[in-house]
Amino acid sequence: MIEWLVPADVGFSASMGLIALSAATSFLTAAAGIGGGIVLIAVMAVLMPAQALIPVHGVVQIGSNAGRAGIMLRNVEWKVMAPFCVGSLIGAAIGGMTAVQLPPAVLNIGLACFILYSVWGPAVTAPGRFKVIITGAFSSFLTMFFGATGTFVSAMVKSMRLGRLEHVATHSACMVAQHFIKVIAFGLLGFNYAPYAGLVVAMIVSGFIGTVIGKHVLVKMNDIVFHRVLAVLLSLLALRLLYEGVALLGLF
Repeated sequence: MIEWLVPADVGFSASMGLIALSAATSFLTAAAGIGGGIVLIAVMAVLMPAQALIPVHGVVQIGSNAGRAGIMLRNVEWKVMAPFCVGSLIGAAIGGMTAVQLPPAVLNIGLACFILYSVWGPAVTAPGRFKVIITGAFSSFLTMFFGATGTFVSAMVKSMRLGRLEHVATHSACMVAQHFIKVIAFGLLGFNYAPYAGLVVAMIVSGFIGTVIGKHVLVKMNDIVFHRVLAVLLSLLALRLLYEGVALLGLF
């Protein structure tokens, strides 16, 4: 049973650590609306082989976000799902066909500026359909190379000025769709998920436990506190991207 949970190229200690981390990062995303996917992929990058990182992270995120969307299904803003999925299909197709990666410095600075503008820029009642398609396409393209683009998608959802439960539910539903498309794309490109199946299942189960606990924290927050916390977290993540981008340009 233990051997089923431990891929040969990951090891026992690393596998147990990833299972525990999945619960913690799912709690973070359910309670604060963002951040769990980035933390998870950062640690997975240290503990897993590079060729497995993006596809395995994608499967785990499907489970994590599906659990979150499932227990808050009635709060999902369904009108954004169709255009977001259309954009995600386009972005995954382009990302899967191209071998050219965007310059990391330009990518980081561009993402940081977009996130900061979305958080602190003029309020809008809802994003237009074209904006949702573009967000889906660009974030899906990026996730084929970098994995965790939840911050980018969260910034788009935040511009809709939804309540805290609606925000988390809608963001989770978008990420389920995007990660599912990505996982299918990697499968078509030849990645073998079988050796990681046990670890993925265990991480999804522990992630669901973290989500359930995190939802209780979310329910106790009010919308004003939630959006303040979310704005601070998004801004900190954006500033980190901006710093990394400028550093890559050799300006520090």
